Amino acid sequence: MTNDTDVRRQEDPHRQLEQSFIDEFVRGRGHDPAHLQQMPDDERHALLRDACLDAAAKLAEVDCKAHYVHEIHGQ
Repeated sequence: MTNDTDVRRQEDPHRQLEQSFIDEFVRGRGHDPAHLQQMPDDERHALLRDACLDAAAKLAEVDCKAHYVHEIHGQ
């Protein structure tokens, strides 16, 4: 029998990587990811929107590279 945590891990294998990209982006803008709730709502939402867009682009790059490696190795 699996628990909810196991199911979530299987549903999104890139979740941790995505969160790492978001945290990196936030830190790069001079903020601590653990203290975002202290920011004004509009600033926090704008920062997280930009962080999510950046993370999505980086995840797409990771996926493209993975597909390319599989193609050249015939898998």
